[in-house]
Amino acid sequence: MGEMASVTSLLRTTGEGRMDYHLFSLPLGTRGGNTMYKVITKEDTIRIPAEYMRRGHSLNQHIDRLAASAFEGRFDEMNRFILVTANHEPLGRGRIIHGDGAVYQQVRFDALLYCMDDYEVVEGAVSEVNEFGAFVRIGPMEALLHKSQIMEDHVDINVDMNMVEGRKTGKKIGVGDSVRARIVSLSPDTSDPRRSKIGLTCKQTGLGCHTWLEEER
Repeated sequence: MGEMASVTSLLRTTGEGRMDYHLFSLPLGTRGGNTMYKVITKEDTIRIPAEYMRRGHSLNQHIDRLAASAFEGRFDEMNRFILVTANHEPLGRGRIIHGDGAVYQQVRFDALLYCMDDYEVVEGAVSEVNEFGAFVRIGPMEALLHKSQIMEDHVDINVDMNMVEGRKTGKKIGVGDSVRARIVSLSPDTSDPRRSKIGLTCKQTGLGCHTWLEEER
């Protein structure tokens, strides 16, 4: 969660004005030297329940909270993960659907996205070791580095020690280690992002635990 939290805090500290876009030029992810985080302006629709429309209360008072709840922590139509939104602006008048009573309001907003593509190289940190291999946190997502994809060696897994070790090479990788890997499978779950399946490999030149890569130089 550390990387995601740091990006979110940058966005939140900009206050009520427009976001300061240069804040996101930090090297928070890699894709061939480019950032995996993007700030874009989007338009979408939110549902404002009837109970929110009380006398003396402006709809604008509710738009920020409802828009954040509707969009944050989800994938958009291009399978980009929306980390956080800001600067929500209603567009025109909302519409009421007969029999519903809620207002459907078009809004424009700024969104901080985390973008992934098949076969791209990513940086991450091992968050868990289990019988299947190692889970690696890349940005806000968890990806599986299967035991067969960790190294060109048979491995032994010690779940109690949170460690994977090559039988012949003695190379080790464990919780907290930084790794460079390639995405080999990507199946975002738009209904429940926590169930998204991302597969990684380190069995290519220039990939692996940073400690190994430093030793090989």
